Formats: sequence, structure tokens, C-alpha cells
Amino acid sequence: MTADDYGLHEAVNEAVEHGYRDGVLSAASLMVAAPAAGDAVARARRLPGLAVGLHLVLADGKAMLPPGRIPDLVDARGWFDINMVRNGFRFFFLPRVRRQLAAEIRAQFEAFAATGLTLDHVNAHKHFHLHPTILSLLLSIGRDYGMRAIRLPAEPSMGPWLRPWLGLMRWRLNRAKVMYNDHVFGLQHSGGMDERVLMDVLRQLPDGLSELYLHPAVHGGLTESMADYRHADELAALLSPAVRRVIEGRYKLCCGFLDPEAVSA
Repeated sequence: MTADDYGLHEAVNEAVEHGYRDGVLSAASLMVAAPAAGDAVARARRLPGLAVGLHLVLADGKAMLPPGRIPDLVDARGWFDINMVRNGFRFFFLPRVRRQLAAEIRAQFEAFAATGLTLDHVNAHKHFHLHPTILSLLLSIGRDYGMRAIRLPAEPSMGPWLRPWLGLMRWRLNRAKVMYNDHVFGLQHSGGMDERVLMDVLRQLPDGLSELYLHPAVHGGLTESMADYRHADELAALLSPAVRRVIEGRYKLCCGFLDPEAVSA
């Protein structure tokens, strides 16, 4: 159970701490160049059981390197734009842009290493690591920083057009001996993983390792791109006693301690 965008805002960081201490949250993905990254790191050091990973930002967010180092990637303020299709073509076809991209990815890994936190996992904002060029750089650079696991953005309800990309990604992760999840949940209901949705997902989890990711915060209004996200409802879901009961029931069931009808009830 993972919270993305850790470090984006203190409202997110507070929700992560609350969700871990008092709810069912187990992991968080850190934006190392985000405005509240320092506060996020300080909180994580107080929460040694929280699994913290790198949330690589290459779209709709702030870069680690100054604009002069990566002028083809960011604007004058050091921000990536949201046009992932256009940028995806540029990453693939333009060597100059790829060199800047590699430098920025390394800078974000370096910034995470400087926190002293253990690197639990890596994923990318907007799941941009599905792009083959980004994945190649992630695998080659991440190896230098002890990267062990990457999120595979494979939700059972996804359209068939993504399956070839996911198949290629699985093959490359296996070849690189990098761990990954079998299923992910959070794409279809991004920003709306409330108690009802979370309980529906938990009751129907397929076999294998599933990652459920959310965007909790103590209030909304964090960014324009997430204007319709119900951050507080997602935090409430993480704190829900009903959600905890379903998780505990499934754990007991998988270990042979519980009647299956008790879980559905």
C-alpha cells in the first residue's frame, strides 16, 4: 500500500505519516526535488518501518538540475511540462536530449542517496518509466544506487494496447534481475481511491503480489493537474477500520486461519 507524491506538499507528508502510524499505509514514493522534500525526509527518519522509494519526476514537476544543465527538458523555472507524447519522441530520437535526461535521472538518484534513506523501490511520476528510453536509463543508472524493485503499472482493467509495452517491460526487468509487482491498482481510480473503491479492490485481489497506490493528503488544492483529486477521501480510506478488517481477514485467510465467508462479510 503506497502513497505517491511524497514531498510534494506538507499536506501530503502529514497524510503519509498519519496513514502509516494509524492506518494501513506501508510505503511512500519520494519526489526529491519537490518543495516539501526536506520535510518528507525528516518525517521518514522518524518512521523507520516506512518503505521509501524514489518517485522519478520527468513530467509535470520540478527537476533536480538547474535549467542551464538541462535546457531541452525544462522551462526557465526548472519545471518539466505535461506534454509526455512530444517529450517521449524527443527522448527517443534526439541524443542531446537523452544525455540531459540521463543527467537528470542520475541527479535524482543522487539526491535520494544523500538523504541516507534505504532505497526500497523506484517508480516514475505519471508512470513515464513505461517509455523504453526512460526504462533503459533507469535500469542502467539505478544499478549504481542499489535499485532492487520497480513498479510495473499493470492494472487488470487496462486496455489491450498497453499489453505489448508491459510485456516488454516485464522481459527487461527479468533480464536485469529487478523485482516488480504482478498487479497494480490505482490507475483506473487515480485520485478517487476512497474507502468503497479500496474495499472493492481488496476483496477481489488476484493471486500474486499487488501494489495499491494512492495520493493521500490532509486537504486538496495541491496542484492544477490534480484539481479533481479527492486527497482527503484517500487518506480516510487508509485510516478506515473497515479497510483494516478486510486486509486482516485476507491475511488470515491466506494463512488458513479463517473461513472465506468471513472475509466477504
